[in-house]
Amino acid sequence: MSTVLTFRELPYARESLATVLSTTGSTTGAIGDDGVVVTDATLFYPHGGGQPGDRGVFITADGRTLTVHDTRKGDNGQVHHLLDPNHGLEAGQSVTQQIDWAHRHAHMRMHTALHLLSVIVPHGVTGGSIGADRGRLDFDLGEASFDKEELSERLNALIAADYPVTSEWISEAELDAHPELVKTMSVAPPRGAGEIRMVRIGDIDYQPCGGTHVASTVEIGPIQVASIKNRGARNRRFTLTWAASDRLKPGGNAGGGQ
Repeated sequence: MSTVLTFRELPYARESLATVLSTTGSTTGAIGDDGVVVTDATLFYPHGGGQPGDRGVFITADGRTLTVHDTRKGDNGQVHHLLDPNHGLEAGQSVTQQIDWAHRHAHMRMHTALHLLSVIVPHGVTGGSIGADRGRLDFDLGEASFDKEELSERLNALIAADYPVTSEWISEAELDAHPELVKTMSVAPPRGAGEIRMVRIGDIDYQPCGGTHVASTVEIGPIQVASIKNRGARNRRFTLTWAASDRLKPGGNAGGGQ
């Protein structure tokens, strides 16, 4: 039985009930096979697409609080929550899932900001990663060059424009008919289910993405292009960080929601 990805439809949900399906399995980087817990549904985003896995806690019916250190993709559509080996959970038990909201929200804000970066740097994306404090995209620029101060101004202008951020699904055939929608050069959108999840930012961006995002660009808050560095003959790495006024807030702006 696969895990229902509750976070896709409810990215702002911080707490939800779930039922334990199994406490066996393995995944790369796991604390240990005995610490892997699979539930019927999850609010926890599993590591993928450059976005880290969520962390948080499971609260049992008898009041125990169990730390979820990381979340990873398992086999057959299951999601692996990585707990300490002595969690004591068994199949059939109910748990209350609580994500580390400040951590998740920072990832949502940064992820949406990186989509905006791909709008103002219209070149093929060769890599990227998302963090709570910084994020990066690598571009195949060729001979093109950019100024980080100018890019920061343009990026913050898009953020302030308050574009809505929404998601929808299209068929794999529709995506095949419009290959220009795929900006990543090295990683293709996951296939096999027949549908591809698309993220739309107003009328300025539309691309495949399985990650979590804020509901509006204004929720990202002030950001800056911290550096642009060479990563080979054609590749350049653009790193984003929160502007100084936003770094003081853990997870940045606490507003927004759906």
